Amino acid sequence: MSKSLVKEAPRQRASSDKIWTRDFVLIVMSNFFVFLGFQMTLPTLPLFVKELGGNDQLIGIVVGIFTFSALLLRPYAGHALESKGRRFVFLTGLGIFVFSVGSFGFVNGMLFLFLMRIVQGVGWGFSTTASGTIATDLIPAKRRGEGMGYYGLSGNLALAFGPTLGLALVGIVSFKQLFLICAILGVAALLLSSKIRYKQVDEQAVPLKKWDIYEKSALPPSILLFFITVTFGGIASFLPIYSVQKGIAGIEWYFLLYAIALMLSRTFAGKIYDQKGHQAVFIPGALLILVSMILLAWLPNSMALYVAAILYGFGFGTVQPALQAWSVKEVQANRRGMANATFFSFFDLGVGIGAILFGQIAYLYGYSTIYSVAAISVLCSILLYIRILIKTKTT
Repeated sequence: MSKSLVKEAPRQRASSDKIWTRDFVLIVMSNFFVFLGFQMTLPTLPLFVKELGGNDQLIGIVVGIFTFSALLLRPYAGHALESKGRRFVFLTGLGIFVFSVGSFGFVNGMLFLFLMRIVQGVGWGFSTTASGTIATDLIPAKRRGEGMGYYGLSGNLALAFGPTLGLALVGIVSFKQLFLICAILGVAALLLSSKIRYKQVDEQAVPLKKWDIYEKSALPPSILLFFITVTFGGIASFLPIYSVQKGIAGIEWYFLLYAIALMLSRTFAGKIYDQKGHQAVFIPGALLILVSMILLAWLPNSMALYVAAILYGFGFGTVQPALQAWSVKEVQANRRGMANATFFSFFDLGVGIGAILFGQIAYLYGYSTIYSVAAISVLCSILLYIRILIKTKTT
């Protein structure tokens, strides 16, 4: 063997282990813009519902109906990713998202808002399932936890600026102008995503059956995620209103501190997962979320709000990428779309059930009860995880 070939082998291995390729940068940037547009609507839509004359129950339904429509479409998005390809699903989803968010600016009644939230959920279900799958395609397998952490940073950066920017803009511009700005951000994501060199569907893989719409091996981490994301329904939908009721200022700082903590956790949690597995990150992260929910249920002052934000950010930033990496760990390459669809379906289910359930709880028992119930949901996740570990060791 020649010296040149001997020297080339390590170089090829280094290239195959590289995370930050041209296409990975494009998917990260695209994900940032679509998430920024989405995050700007999270704290402002409840205010918009109030302006339209809606109450807490309607706020919960508006948030929940979006996630349920995304949930219903995700399994078919996963199937389409393998049968029609990544490009088709991703660009279609982004196009629907742009149309629906832009249409919010022309809403003048609750019925039309419900309809457009359903349409938005379809676009969101397709685009985010595709985006996560494209990212896992591009990341080297042995660095998947680390790579998914970096990929998740794009959404975290959007979370750092989106809610704060949305709340700031709503005091300056009309809701119509705000939603059109969000739609323009979606267009930016669409343009960037059109430049990605997508991997082709593996024609040698076993064909998918028509009703093959979920990945069984992804169920354990997905169910755990469900109990965690229930908490997010309470935060996104009701925390801004809850803080106003308590007379506590600084809700915009909550979202900023949460996002900063989320970003910081992404820089190390994925590496820990790659080296030691989910056993090293799940319970510590879930405990941080649990304490955060207890603080929000209490919420005596702004300091407690800020500490809760930091704990929730570190907790969720540790747990979510580890669970997502776990969900695709054992699957064949041609079923990553199915695994991601299963994972995000349970994400949506948690947020949707949380929003609707907490809307009823807020109406009947007050806002603080929301976060007590959310704490119980996190505790259920921890207990279920322990059961999974015990079952795995005994089989």
